[in-house]
Amino acid sequence: MSNTPAGAASAFIQSMREQVVHEVADEPAADAPKRETQIIAIYGKGGIGKSFTLANLSYMMAQQGKRVLLIGCDPKSDTTSLLFGGKACPTIIETSSKKKLAGDPVQIGDVCFKRGGVFAMELGGPEVGRGCGGRGIIHGFELLEKLGFHDWGFDYVLLDFLGDVVCGGFGLPIARDMCQKVIVVGSNDLQSLYVANNVCSAVEYFRKLGGNVGVAGLVINKDDGTGEAQAFADAAGIPVLAAIPAHEDIRRKSANYEIVGTPGGQWGPLFEQLASAVAEAPPKHPKPLTQDELLGLFKGDVVGRNVVLEPATAADMMGCEVVEKKTLEVIYDDI
Repeated sequence: MSNTPAGAASAFIQSMREQVVHEVADEPAADAPKRETQIIAIYGKGGIGKSFTLANLSYMMAQQGKRVLLIGCDPKSDTTSLLFGGKACPTIIETSSKKKLAGDPVQIGDVCFKRGGVFAMELGGPEVGRGCGGRGIIHGFELLEKLGFHDWGFDYVLLDFLGDVVCGGFGLPIARDMCQKVIVVGSNDLQSLYVANNVCSAVEYFRKLGGNVGVAGLVINKDDGTGEAQAFADAAGIPVLAAIPAHEDIRRKSANYEIVGTPGGQWGPLFEQLASAVAEAPPKHPKPLTQDELLGLFKGDVVGRNVVLEPATAADMMGCEVVEKKTLEVIYDDI
């Protein structure tokens, strides 16, 4: 095996693929039953509510008796903050650096924590201006492999990925078949649906290259009932898994780091429905929209669809009249 970063990343990706594929093989040992793990990547625009959705979804799944691992793959490292009541979770990259300086190995308990049956961790990222966030994601997954990722027995592994950036490590689940399906989180605004459409485009691009990842559906967050997100899902050929309303009770409790997706609570049935939909929804071939089709989901006065692009001139750029200078170049006509 290569000792280069690229070689290590390739080996890890291949191992992830092997875990994703259904196991056919020999009879498992009686004392070590083999679980079929669903690895699901969730993408969305920054601030759209991925972390809120995942914290409540994972908590509800755990309350239903499922073994769930939540991995934050956003450099902001805020995926688990709601789950842990606002407390910051030590990141894998930061912990790994400190342990390396001290000459100590990283242990599971250094980076993985649990609450209400949910196991959670943050990959983290480099400090501002000190490295590539995507490379940090790759490094984090390499460390997970060393910690025994492929021996863990979970029903679901939920990966929280930033959808605004699709380069490097952020695109790994789609580009390298690291998961079975992708879920996008959006709202009734152009920017979040633009990101969701980009994710659908990436999925379809890699499927044409032989990839197997599909889009299982869209979660509409902060739904105000205007219908643009539903129209996008219909046009893209993907189902809406749940619509979380723009309700003051949800906003207030989330701001106070409270889980709202609890059995028996006001919003419990909503997240029970979402948990079932996420588990059962098959990956689909999305139909990405063109820019004009995306704009067509909104009213013209909202998105400026009637604006006409006026080409600039050299005089505009210089702020004065442009005197044409004759060239000394000799141009020979073809004979």
